Formats: sequence, C-alpha cells, structure tokens
Amino acid sequence: MPTATIIGSGPNGLSAAIRLASAGLSTTVIERNGQIGGACSTGEITLPGFHHDLGSSVYPMAIVSPFLRALPIDIPWIEPNAPCAHPLDDGSAVMLEHSIEDTVANLDASDGPRYRSLVEPLAGGFADLAEDLLGPVQHIPQHPLLLARFGLSAILPGAWLARSRFSGIRARALFAGMAAHSVLSLETAASAAVGLVLMAAGHSYGWPILRHGAQTLTDILARHLGSVGGRIKTGYEVVELPDSDVVLADLTPRQLLRIAGVALPAAYRGQLERFRYGAGAFKIDYALSAPIPWTAKECLRAATIHLGGTLEEIVTSEREFKSNAPFVLLVQPSLFDSTRAPAGRHTAWAYCHVPNESEADHQDMIERQIERFAPGFRECVLARSISPPAKLESWNPNLIGGDLSAGRMNLGQILFRPTASLYQTPVKGLFFCGASTPPGGGVHGMAGFHAAQAALRYLASRAFGPGIGNH
Repeated sequence: MPTATIIGSGPNGLSAAIRLASAGLSTTVIERNGQIGGACSTGEITLPGFHHDLGSSVYPMAIVSPFLRALPIDIPWIEPNAPCAHPLDDGSAVMLEHSIEDTVANLDASDGPRYRSLVEPLAGGFADLAEDLLGPVQHIPQHPLLLARFGLSAILPGAWLARSRFSGIRARALFAGMAAHSVLSLETAASAAVGLVLMAAGHSYGWPILRHGAQTLTDILARHLGSVGGRIKTGYEVVELPDSDVVLADLTPRQLLRIAGVALPAAYRGQLERFRYGAGAFKIDYALSAPIPWTAKECLRAATIHLGGTLEEIVTSEREFKSNAPFVLLVQPSLFDSTRAPAGRHTAWAYCHVPNESEADHQDMIERQIERFAPGFRECVLARSISPPAKLESWNPNLIGGDLSAGRMNLGQILFRPTASLYQTPVKGLFFCGASTPPGGGVHGMAGFHAAQAALRYLASRAFGPGIGNH
C-alpha cells in the first residue's frame, strides 16, 4: 500500500488526507501543535467558558465548497439574520441582507438598480460560479458566460468599481468593506474580486458560523478521516522530509524552504524566496459582559461587522495599512450561538490589517473604531487576548508576519501560486497543499483536494514506485 504524509492539520491538510485515504493510501497527518486545525480552531484564551475562534470564524466559501459538500458529513452551520452590517456615523447601518431587495432598500434610491444589475446575476448562479472559482486553475469553465461577467468587474480596483457603479455614500461604503477582505489596496487591480464574491455569497448561501466554533469543522473532518483509515499525529514538528511515497505540505513557501531547502533545485528555491506575503493582522479576542452596544441596532442582526466608515476612509486605511483609523473587521458569534460563552455573556473578536511583521500596538486604534459606532463598548470588556502579527505566527507558522491568506492575492499571485508548477515541486512526490496554492485563502478545502488529485496522478504515473525517502 502506498503511503502519504500530510504536514499540517488545517482544513486543506485534512481535505488532502481524506482524499488520499479514500483512494486507498496509508495516510498520516502530522501536526506540530497539540491541537489540530491550524487557523480553523477554537480555544479558551480569555476567561474560562469563553470559546474564541483562533483564526477563521465565518464561512461563506466552506458552505459552497464542492469538496466539503460531497462528503458524507453533517456540518452544523448557523446562519445569522443578516450576513453583514456596516455602520455609519449617522447612526444607521448599511446591511448586506440575504435578500437583494432588502439590501437595495438600505441604499440610496439611485443605487438600487445599479446594485441589482451588478450582483443579481452572480448571486443567482453563485454555486456555479463557486464551482469555477474553486476549480483547478487549468480547466474548461463549466459556466463561461457567468465567469466572464464576474471577471470583467473582478479585475478592477475596488475603489474604482465602487465610484463608477455607485453615487451614494451607503452603497460605496458597503462595497468598500467587502473589497477590503482582499487585503489589498483598494486602488489595486483585482481588489474588487473578493467584494463581488462575498456579496454574491451573502445573497445565496449566506455567511454562516459554526455551532460551538471553528473547531467543530476540524473535528468533523478529523473523524471522517479516521473513518476512511487515516490517522493524525500531534505534537510533532517536521524538520526534514518524511520517508513516504508522497508528502503534501499544508505550509507556505517559507516553511517548506526550511524543511526541504537542500533538496530543492536552486532555481525553484529562488522562485519560492520571491513569493510575496501580504499584510498582517492585529487581532483582539474579547470576553464581554453584554452584547456590544451598537448605536445602529441593526448591527445585532449580523455576526460580521465592518467598521471603517466611508469609501474614502477605507481606501485610506487599506492603502498602506498604516492609518490611525483602520478598517476593522469584527465578528460577534455568541449572539447566534449561546455555546460560545456563559449565560448572559458574550464573545467577539476584531482585527485590522497592518504592515507584514508590524510591531506597532493597534489596540487603542481598534477600540476607538468600535467605540465610534458602539459608545460604551470598553465598559463591556471583561478580558482581552491580544495577538499582534508575531504572536499569530508563533502560534501558527503559516501566518507569516501575520498574513492570514498565506501570500498576497494580487494579480501576480492569485492563480499561479506559489510558482507556475502550482502544487507540484521538483522533488519527486513532494507537493504543496495549503492556501499558498490555488484557489488561495479561505476555508474550503479545495487547495488540499486539488493537491491530492495531483499526488494521485503522480502515483499513477509511477505505478506506486519509490517514494521521497528513497531518492
């Protein structure tokens, strides 16, 4: 029986392992931490009984992932009343609602038809669009017209699309907050893409959270892996390539260079060394005595809140990630999942984008933005756990300099990442399988699935010949 070793137990590592174990390989996942899941995990990091998502928390792409949807598993999604809220200084909030009509009702009258014409075709065919966006880089599109329509707008800078499509403050602000998830300057080409995907997702499958937290998905995948014969080894850090027929690394280029650098050809090492990481994150997890006291009460209907004010403010914040009034992404899951905190108490987390490896303290800046739209917030805080970029990377080495996306998602790296050879490396049997490969960041498991498919093709071509340890 051929053997497979997966380095890392994040969603992509587990997805790769499930695919390989299901194909009959003797499959082992190796995880350096005692807790599996990577950035898809949950822990008590403030006070006892307060359960915080340590990385990912909201899953618009997981719920539509072709790989996850095909598995015989039951994932306990919770869908908030509204996918997202974006409060403004006038005391109101622009809401991304499940219904396009309800969303349009939030906007200035002149922007309603423009919003509908931009988003409605993408939302109506979102499952089909996601199938193409999450599919292999080189494939014949299953829905070419829909993909082309998306691409014409997606390639634009987010700020340019917002200004050219919308005339009102509300629609522009809403789209700016969506586009800021790209972790790119909104004046950069293709920064509109993520915004379009998130709005379409909100209107189709929603932005769900997981009952009991992110760890739920990891544990479900781990149990399924066990049911198909795979196993997981925790508390072991890989420092050299394992002896296995195939090795799939749920790592970024920098970590693989540390493990396999001497085995990689110089030219390929150079390509990995030139791989660019994106902005970092400064994250704060909160244990709260009460719900956040939003001025705009509509914010209590959404788990995800965008705090940044107007388009112009968000463009300034995301230009170099050095603003004193940063765009803040906040999630308040306990409003919709009572298992996250003791009775009557709540959890929330917030982060802003900062320069990669930034050592600056952004706590006050983040909390001033929250207080701007929720006066009295600090009075609700029972405890904080503060995670600057260095702490995030120390906990999860894939978060290089605090980069949550395993590499910049700009035009140069959005498809052919980390190199033009994608998952496969020049070392026989060695593959990348993490978010540094297509389709990139986010929880969906598709990078792991595609890498596993590449590994299976490799094994088929070698008729299960000698593995890495025999080269």
